[in-house]
Amino acid sequence: MTDEKDMHGNLLPDEKRLTKMGSFVRKTSLDELPQLFNVLKGDMSFIGPRPLLVGYLKLYNEEQKRRHNIKPGITGWAQINGRNAITWQQKFIFDVYYVDHMSLALDLKIFFLTIKKVIKSEGINTAGKATTESFKGNDNE
Repeated sequence: MTDEKDMHGNLLPDEKRLTKMGSFVRKTSLDELPQLFNVLKGDMSFIGPRPLLVGYLKLYNEEQKRRHNIKPGITGWAQINGRNAITWQQKFIFDVYYVDHMSLALDLKIFFLTIKKVIKSEGINTAGKATTESFKGNDNE
């Protein structure tokens, strides 16, 4: 992304700052490859709830906090069920579902469906956006 700003010094929306190369990297999910280092270090799993911004921690309700009961993953149940094309509430529901139903069978399903989603480039963006909206808390959706 570029750091282009409007006349008031505010960053332009993501869709106006995303370069062709950046768009390609997002579409092909190549931007996820550096996270393999975190898997090798043991900080992450291949499968699990996607890590979110630290700034969101204070916005979670008690149920949403349960997503942190396991290691975060590169891909997860929320990613194969809509990725960035679903609401924040849906993402949290899918993440907690995974925490409650974790199994080898579910992990294999997520793994193979992730490959399918990447090949088809499904759910990469929120409708009409280059990226997803920021999480603003449970009262702001």
